[in-house]
Amino acid sequence: MSNRILVVEDNKTLAKLIAKKISLEMDFEVDVAYNLSEAKLFLKRYKYFLTLLDINLPDAPNGEIVDYALEKDNRVIVLSGNIDKEFRKKMLKKNIIDYVTKSGTNDVNYIIQTIKRLKKNQNHKILVIDDSLVFRKQMQGMLENMFFKVISVAHGEEALGMLENAPDISLVLTDYHMPVMNGLVLTGEIRKKYMKNELAVIVMSGDNDDETTALFLKNGANDYIKKPFSKEEFSCRINNSIEALENIQEITNNAQRDFLTGLYNRRYFFTNASKYFEDAKENSEHFAIAMIDIDNFKKINDTYGHDAGDRAIVHLSDILRTNVSNEDIVARFAAEEFGVLLKDVSAQKAIEILERIRQNVQSSKTKGNNNEEINYTISIGLVTTNDENLDSSVNEADMLLYNAKQNGRNQIAVN
Repeated sequence: MSNRILVVEDNKTLAKLIAKKISLEMDFEVDVAYNLSEAKLFLKRYKYFLTLLDINLPDAPNGEIVDYALEKDNRVIVLSGNIDKEFRKKMLKKNIIDYVTKSGTNDVNYIIQTIKRLKKNQNHKILVIDDSLVFRKQMQGMLENMFFKVISVAHGEEALGMLENAPDISLVLTDYHMPVMNGLVLTGEIRKKYMKNELAVIVMSGDNDDETTALFLKNGANDYIKKPFSKEEFSCRINNSIEALENIQEITNNAQRDFLTGLYNRRYFFTNASKYFEDAKENSEHFAIAMIDIDNFKKINDTYGHDAGDRAIVHLSDILRTNVSNEDIVARFAAEEFGVLLKDVSAQKAIEILERIRQNVQSSKTKGNNNEEINYTISIGLVTTNDENLDSSVNEADMLLYNAKQNGRNQIAVN
């Protein structure tokens, strides 16, 4: 995807203001044209992420630039000083993303926020369910114009199968009245597996009964759109649901993560490791739990400063993260103490992994405040034959870590 944006605006002050704010707040290169002729040269030369187009230019006073850009497969946001409602409706019937009235600083800020939203939309996949092929294609086109990835299916049962195969779907957009499985039943089935903060559901329907809206919202829908709806209403409701989902996930992620290292925190470790522990015991799956501590950490802080101590913690975090699988859990328990759960692993393999980590730490260096090289080591307590519950296994690993420290540090103590 291109990292360029084209601004076409004959008001040079406004054009430069928009271009400057985009460049300052986002990682985009911005080209500016003041008329249709200049814009055509840019559009022939570059492929753009987005074009912001004034519809009243000196050499194109009737919106010709919009049709030209759309013919060249560009995504378009219209900039206009025209507040006539009929004209606005006419422009929104074209395949544009939005129509922004130029009236002040707030509109410039709105443009910036819209671009940021569109950029984030690239990370989201939406599942569209409707038995009408024409309507599915219409929804898919509108959503893809908003930079979403889109999958479309004809009915509810097909949608449930798609959710099984594509777990990265962020939002389900479903019709109410469909054969095989209607939207209400589908919403109920989705909510059996996915909470609102995991997957958003928006229902579309031509029903005029207000009780239908309440029925869906009570049964787990995030929002309800009555047909027919405007392009602007549709875009706002989709973007609002995606943004709410992102906000919830960010809050959840911050509650689960250690701020300094980005690793999971102690609470996440115990919550998720406990669930795995029970399943693994029931299925006779081998696993290992390790407690890891930086040796003489106080000396690093006292000698080189607390910033250097933080760098050592981050350095160790990176080594831990790159030496275990994505399925394993690595968490920062306290200042220089870490917990690791190695899943589906033999005792010998666990020892090999932890020994590799120990050697990597010993042979690598981090930097002090004055760019001096700092060597440090770690001690490890490793449990490979597990007790009846997670707490006792972690406590045993902690005791083994203490033994490793007492026996000279820079070593692994195994049960």
